[in-house]
Amino acid sequence: MPQFTQEQTEFAAAVADFCKREAGTREQRYELTDGGTKPHSPELYKKMCDLGWAGIILDEAYGGGGGGHVEMCIFLEEAIRGGAPIGAAGTTMIAALAYQRFASEEIKQRVLSGTAAGDVLSISMSEPGAGSDVGALSCFAEKVDGGWKINGQKTWCSNAHVAASILLIARTDKSGKKHEGITQFFVPTDTPGLQISPIDTLGGKEVNDLYFTDCFLPDSAVVGEVGNGWTQLMSGLNTERLIVGALQVGLAERSFEYTLDYIKNREQFGRPIGSFQALRHRMADHATDITCAKELVYSMAHEADAHPEKMFAREASMVKLKTTEVAKAMAIDGMQMMGGYGYSTEFEAERIMRSAIIGTVVGGASEVQRDIISKTYGL
Repeated sequence: MPQFTQEQTEFAAAVADFCKREAGTREQRYELTDGGTKPHSPELYKKMCDLGWAGIILDEAYGGGGGGHVEMCIFLEEAIRGGAPIGAAGTTMIAALAYQRFASEEIKQRVLSGTAAGDVLSISMSEPGAGSDVGALSCFAEKVDGGWKINGQKTWCSNAHVAASILLIARTDKSGKKHEGITQFFVPTDTPGLQISPIDTLGGKEVNDLYFTDCFLPDSAVVGEVGNGWTQLMSGLNTERLIVGALQVGLAERSFEYTLDYIKNREQFGRPIGSFQALRHRMADHATDITCAKELVYSMAHEADAHPEKMFAREASMVKLKTTEVAKAMAIDGMQMMGGYGYSTEFEAERIMRSAIIGTVVGGASEVQRDIISKTYGL
């Protein structure tokens, strides 16, 4: 199991205890999520922010906790394992760390202090014609007097509807190669010319289409260097995939524990169904896979803390690939082992499944991760 300091172990226990008190019952979660339709509870998230947890990895200068990747992963894993409906935590941390690394001091003061206090952040990369091939994006930022005029459509933008701002990845130059001429922008969600349109999904109200129509952003909205957005984006993949990995491990653990409790207590043919070898062996396999996935996450988290400037392309993709596939397999198998009850909205198995199956798609699909990993071996 991962090697934690005493302080980290106590932190994990504190998050777990909080989740048990605040979101430990189905009734509590139902109330916090408007009947299960909203994956993110601003009320619960604000309480976590007040405890200094959601900003655990942000610099203390901006109200953060000054922690590392390990502490960040502990928070995310335990929160999701405990059933806390904080679906926007992942995108918030991804965007916040990009701002912390590349934004001007003015943007940092504005955005990061708000993040530590409970603001949700979103990041927008995908477009109708640019999904896995993000470099093919066409949403264009035209240089005008005093700033930039944005036109185009983005899609699958997670949590934009509850966010204070969006980190926009847009094209600023069409003359070079597709990975050149890309720039990142800070876009408050109340900016004129931006329309946010929710997309209905199996997971509830999670993602959105964004429409930019002559949307003006001042020069001060540029995050990092003009034209260097792709390099900035790639440098953040370590953290992005670690965040996804920690969330997915937490989800896999929640699915495992929920299924385990059910099969220990559900009786058929005169005994608990968990006593049948078919189910015992499946659970043994899932327990092993989840343990391996967790080890992978925290091994990389420790390395990222020890070598903050190093790129871990292979390891980051392995984390994303393994954790999402493990969580998906556990969630689907959990439903199967619960039979008809696993399909009923009265039980949590189907909700966990709906959250898990998208993990192998978002943030770079499993097929993309396998391609990246194979390339690092010269294939």
